Amino acid sequence: MKKFLKMMLAVICGILVLWIIGIMIFSMFAAAGSKTQAVPAEGLLKVDLSKVAIDEQANEAFTLGGTQVTPMGLYTAVRAIEAAAEDPGVKGIYLKPDGASLGIAQMQEFRIALDKFRKSGKPIVAYTENLSTSSFYLASVADKVYITSSIGGTPTFNGLSSQMYFLGDLLSRLGVNVQLIRHGKYKSAGEMYIRSSASADNLHQTQVFINSLWKSFGTEIAASRGLSFEALNKAIDGLKLGLPEDFVKFGLADEALDREGLEEKLAVLAQVQSFQCVKMIPFAGYAEKKVKTNFRSCKKIAILYANGEIVEGLDKQNVDGDRFASMIEEIRKDSTIKAVVLRVNSPGGSVTASEKIKSELDRLAGVKPLIASYGNYAASGGYWISNNADKIYSNPTTITGSIGVFGMIPDFSKLITETAHIGINAVSSNKHGDMMSMTRPFTKEEYAYIQSGIEAIYERFVNIVAEGREMDPKKVDEIAQGRVWAGSDALEIGLVDEMGTLEDALAFAAISAGDENLGAWNVVEYPKPLVFTDIFASLMNPQDEDYSIYMSWYNNWKKGKVEYAFASMPYRVTVK
Repeated sequence: MKKFLKMMLAVICGILVLWIIGIMIFSMFAAAGSKTQAVPAEGLLKVDLSKVAIDEQANEAFTLGGTQVTPMGLYTAVRAIEAAAEDPGVKGIYLKPDGASLGIAQMQEFRIALDKFRKSGKPIVAYTENLSTSSFYLASVADKVYITSSIGGTPTFNGLSSQMYFLGDLLSRLGVNVQLIRHGKYKSAGEMYIRSSASADNLHQTQVFINSLWKSFGTEIAASRGLSFEALNKAIDGLKLGLPEDFVKFGLADEALDREGLEEKLAVLAQVQSFQCVKMIPFAGYAEKKVKTNFRSCKKIAILYANGEIVEGLDKQNVDGDRFASMIEEIRKDSTIKAVVLRVNSPGGSVTASEKIKSELDRLAGVKPLIASYGNYAASGGYWISNNADKIYSNPTTITGSIGVFGMIPDFSKLITETAHIGINAVSSNKHGDMMSMTRPFTKEEYAYIQSGIEAIYERFVNIVAEGREMDPKKVDEIAQGRVWAGSDALEIGLVDEMGTLEDALAFAAISAGDENLGAWNVVEYPKPLVFTDIFASLMNPQDEDYSIYMSWYNNWKKGKVEYAFASMPYRVTVK
């Protein structure tokens, strides 16, 4: 026994030592990544998106795997591009879009900033070596688009696609019966656990919003290159864009170049005799130097980032109900904050947490202007908390709506008894005491009981949307039913007010607060960016965002806090 205890103690000590060493190493990486870069006074602004991770809100910089990655908030990135347009030292932008770490709406907003820079009279040159739909979408904004001449750089530019996976047959064979209760024929969250393929309604809504997203992307690409959207689609559908020279021939790229050829073009752009004389201004360093907060101003506009799943409990990586409710209360009580922009980038989640957050946002909206700005997602719970804003800005590619509710309780009885051959006996004080034990299926009475709760929550959802959007509840119900909409379609049916960026929302907030000069305001951000220890913890304990809502439910179930109803999207969409 003593030997066993010694071994256990040694293992525990070893784990602690490795943890401490890991934190020390990560700390050194963070320090190395956060060193201020040398920034030339003039030259080409090099925007290499493989080294700058643009997200809703920046965290601490760090170095991982030998590559320095500098996280940068979207608002900071846009302001840096704007500063460059006015800076006489910046002769142009050299854009490397490969490896971009951006969501759909973030990509669109950053491209808008680049387009404004180009229209200011300064040139942009883009060069791609691994052309994909996302990298070419960004590259197409440039005055000159160059593509690698290497055969190894074969493009993958085939439009947008969404893959859905279904585990119904597998779970059935394992003896797991997932009991899905929902309201809304389009509320397809949970379908993957009960079906072997998508329902007709799910396929329909997915096809409609994928088409809308592609129309937005494809129209912008075609317009930038002097083509029609129809011609672009014809080339893609006909598989006419397989090699670098195909892009040049079709007019999507200006020239296929090797590295030496590119260097010659950059020397011309920088207005110098040779590439050796070209000075590159690193984007991260430039943003750090040029983008300043107006700390002198006592007038503040707050940006509140609702970024991630909406969950119960403490989870700094997501939108946790109690923490966010307290944060909103703090903002409401701060007399120096005159207006708030709620930046939503959430597919939804917990109904309980959504209600907590909405309740505090309603109180805030009663005393200060509340403007919503939608990022990649503002769906289900993300729409629940934000639809009562004074004005809602959305991107055309934002995925929103999903006004619906579902509950999902697995029944493991067959897995336990028939597969694992484990006996179960339940002893309860009342008839339905073991209803949520997940060791037996629901009875008809119990299913109806859960369904009545789902119906009540759905009715609540419809009514708060009707109140927030000043619509008839019957009209809301028609466009609800759990259906997912692209931002451009959401505008037509009244779910949002205007197509616009985060910066547009801030400009309107400034006007609403009484001073349209945004530069006169001190823009403060909530919550505070994560520090390196938070990032390190997330690396040590990775969690797939598609399943985090279910893990949150499971953890609460273990604690006896059963929440069976969710307002969440069925899937996520990324552009490769």
